[in-house]
Amino acid sequence: MSHRPNPRKAALAGWIGSALEYYDFFIYGTAAALVFGKVFFPDSNPAAGTLLALTTFGVGYLARPVGALVLGHVGDRLGRKKVLVATVLLMGLSTFLVGCLPSYATAGVVAPVLLVVLRLAQGFSAGGEQAGANAMTLEHAPDGRRAFFTSFTLGGTQAGQILATAVFLPVAAMPEERLLSWGWRLPFWLSSVVVVAAFLIRRTLEETPVFEREVARAEVVRLPLVELLSGHWRSVLRVVLAAVIASVSTIFTVYALSYAVNTVGLERAPMLWVGVLANVLAVVSIPLWGRLSDRVGRKPVFIAGSLGCAVLMPLYLWSISTGQWPLIFLVGLVVFGVVHSATSGTWPAFYGEMFPARVRLSGTAVGTQIGFAIAGFAPSIAGAVAGGGVDAWRGTALVVAGFCLVNVVAVLTGRETFRVPTAELGAPRAVEHEHGSRV
Repeated sequence: MSHRPNPRKAALAGWIGSALEYYDFFIYGTAAALVFGKVFFPDSNPAAGTLLALTTFGVGYLARPVGALVLGHVGDRLGRKKVLVATVLLMGLSTFLVGCLPSYATAGVVAPVLLVVLRLAQGFSAGGEQAGANAMTLEHAPDGRRAFFTSFTLGGTQAGQILATAVFLPVAAMPEERLLSWGWRLPFWLSSVVVVAAFLIRRTLEETPVFEREVARAEVVRLPLVELLSGHWRSVLRVVLAAVIASVSTIFTVYALSYAVNTVGLERAPMLWVGVLANVLAVVSIPLWGRLSDRVGRKPVFIAGSLGCAVLMPLYLWSISTGQWPLIFLVGLVVFGVVHSATSGTWPAFYGEMFPARVRLSGTAVGTQIGFAIAGFAPSIAGAVAGGGVDAWRGTALVVAGFCLVNVVAVLTGRETFRVPTAELGAPRAVEHEHGSRV
């Protein structure tokens, strides 16, 4: 028996689950920027140790496309709910174990190897998380409000970043000796609470009516990946290129923090507060951008956000080089809390609307996670291109602007989908309906 659509419950579950899931994912990024270079790579010079630590952050993104392939297949074959429960269990366990790892001084090279293995497990889990939550919410949402409801999944991601950064504020204030010995472990151990709460929330989710109808009609595809790549590869490629907008997030969250603390010499706590306040603002602005894209279209909102990031992210990096806190806070809040949120409020619906329900989770997961994998290495790419020194922000600015322009081109070449009925998404006739000439 098919359940009635429940968009509010689906959006709330997506928000809470993503907040808890991405708390785990982003405490790793904060630790990589602040302490992992000294804990796991002490034999390297400080700059090389930091670069190695940031690279382990990027390694998690390598596993995300693999997780997308596997979990996307499960979600399109067996249902969205199974994916959402599995991802949060795997993420919680791997994150807790990171906090239990020995340091390099205790276990030698085994320590960074285990760190990379657990980071890969985190990435595998994240590969199906957002796509599963977005598919669940989109398929519960009414026509004309899909972006608004799916935007709460990204709002949850920002909330997870807030929680991750807020937890690190008192930890980062510890004396160096305590921070490096046991203090950094506390946020990872707290994931035991996170995983229990997330599991209890997600196990009560109801499967989407869209997927239940496919099951009832025996229309569930046996090999989603084969159908995806044979009939929808252009949409997958477009999502990949558009998804590199996530490089703004990784540069803002990881590279800028490391640059400010390790290169410019700014204090850790104020920089962490920039991230907290920007994400608080993003939680509010993301659903507003989603609602706007339901009215005027996905493409204009997304493109405006991308171009804004291309201009303002260089300004934010420059402000860090000046060391002027009022300027850093002002630009940081505007670029990440408001401008970048235009893309975050739009893409959960826009990407999912490119695919039919039969391959929606696979298409969204594979496309986004390949794009996110590229974005995951943006801090390392920026570090390699820009080099060291206070003037390194210039090279990083060019990297970020380049990524933004790539996704602008990808979105410009796509079709507008905000007026296409949910049942017709991804089908050829959806194009005809869009232009008002459906027959």
